[in-house]
Amino acid sequence: MTEAKHLLATLKRLLKSRGYTYRKIASALYLSEPTVKRLFSNGNISLERLTQLAALADMTIHELVNEVGNDEPRIVHLSLQQEKELSADNILLLVAVCTLNQWSMSEIVKAYQISEPACLQHLLRLDKLRLIDLLPGNRIRLNISRDFDWLPEGPIRQLFRQQALGDFVDDGFHAANDSFVFLNGMLTHAAALQFQAKLRRLKQDFADLHQESLALPLTQRHGTGLLFAMRVWEPQVFKTLRRL
Repeated sequence: MTEAKHLLATLKRLLKSRGYTYRKIASALYLSEPTVKRLFSNGNISLERLTQLAALADMTIHELVNEVGNDEPRIVHLSLQQEKELSADNILLLVAVCTLNQWSMSEIVKAYQISEPACLQHLLRLDKLRLIDLLPGNRIRLNISRDFDWLPEGPIRQLFRQQALGDFVDDGFHAANDSFVFLNGMLTHAAALQFQAKLRRLKQDFADLHQESLALPLTQRHGTGLLFAMRVWEPQVFKTLRRL
């Protein structure tokens, strides 16, 4: 990918996350929608036009170039110590989860009982943990990969099992967007591996839909939990009835 196309690809992602469609961009720049599509597709763009597009994303050209340099997130897992720091502070963990869902600082302060100075301090701690980069104007850039996950046996998952798992499943799941499915069967090892592959694809589908939803305002997006759990298992009450 040429440098110009790389800049435009990054701009397209940033503008989409701020709710800009081709039509909205065209309206803002007094261009036709086909012209805007050609700008992003062929990579032939003037510095003046690039500056105008960057301004729509609330960025300077210098900030855009820096964004391109960091456009590929690296972090797949935090270290054990990093997770311990997050799990030891509920407010820090709350701010971290909000930033992972790409909330702005103003959205966090508006939704939760956290002052701007306190929120800023927590964002600085997340910056130190390398989970985010805190940019000028208190803008937030994530440093995580698309397949980021918490450590399999780390403090965050332990905290979820201890404090949140019961809260999550202890519900009737009656709302329109709710779903609760429990299946039990007997699978071969090969069949289990095949089903696990399907679950991984479903996880990616969820991540893709999350990314698409970022184009809409926060008021139209809702925190949604999805739990995958699969293991060789027999209820304890059945185990007690097995012949020795």
